[in-house]
Amino acid sequence: MQPQVAYDPLAGLIGNSPAMRQIHETVKRMSKSRFPALILGETGTGKEVVARAIHNLNPRGPFVVVDCSSLVGPLMESELFGYAKGAFTGAHTAKLGLLDAANGGTAFFDEIGELPLDLQMKLLRVLQEKEFRAVGSVAQRSSTFRVIAATNRDLAAEVQANRFRQDLFYRLNVMRLRLPPLRERREDIPGLITHFVNRHGDGHSLADETIKALVEYDWPGNIRELEHTVQRMVAMNSGPWLTTADLPSTLVNRELERRFDAPFRDGTSPASSPFGPGVPVSPLAEVEKRAILDAIRYTKGDRTVAAALLGIGRTTLYRKLKDYEEGVETGDPEESPDNR
Repeated sequence: MQPQVAYDPLAGLIGNSPAMRQIHETVKRMSKSRFPALILGETGTGKEVVARAIHNLNPRGPFVVVDCSSLVGPLMESELFGYAKGAFTGAHTAKLGLLDAANGGTAFFDEIGELPLDLQMKLLRVLQEKEFRAVGSVAQRSSTFRVIAATNRDLAAEVQANRFRQDLFYRLNVMRLRLPPLRERREDIPGLITHFVNRHGDGHSLADETIKALVEYDWPGNIRELEHTVQRMVAMNSGPWLTTADLPSTLVNRELERRFDAPFRDGTSPASSPFGPGVPVSPLAEVEKRAILDAIRYTKGDRTVAAALLGIGRTTLYRKLKDYEEGVETGDPEESPDNR
């Protein structure tokens, strides 16, 4: 019988940057009480993972997710509060709502900023009175739960714009945690990559240049975008080695932009571009030349592998290298278009 491994509620909060260490400490403090908590951060920063960690460090009852962005039209209220039999066409039986399901546990309101004003008012009453009525019912129901809310919006600004109730904001903003975007804690990206490769891959490994490109990307979709990128890379390549050729086009374009911002090989800067001062663009032939020479350097002169990475034939690669008239060492000097 194998020994059981102790469950770590913080295992999903990956990273050892100063920001992540601070988040770990804050999550631990927030788990010790049942006060409302508000988690702020851009889309994809892991707000639900943090909410689950807060709940799991001091578990009481169920953890129920209320996705406010998916509560659409007349279904919003019935999903939250449930409904009585005959409340509307098709309500053949009574149904309990999400707030009933959260009784005794935690209700996580994801993207609370998307909740319409009328439901904000009803939610505020629930938080104050611990009571509500199902749609189509006159009977009061009770449910006691801890509320954790998350949003990618600036709720204070939403209050000023009259799109979010001030009293509900104060009610939720008892304990607050702001999650930094991934671009502000790049030192955590290699650990996240390893985690996602282990989760989704099949013995895959990433080349150092590939990891470097992933670390330097700004990740507007944050951790969620990083995970989906790793999933795509392992799905499209049987492996085991993942190179920059396996990167999605968004990252390839970013790498080109980064190179345009750097000095050109001849020492000139983008400011002296052939297209005019301040235009960070090279002629297409220059971009192609740099890509080929970078591939030769990356493969340590192995032209066969370089051609495969570039997606061109070896004959084409030899012809272009000859045109450049550069003495580039190769790992396969005996190979030529005539004896391949």
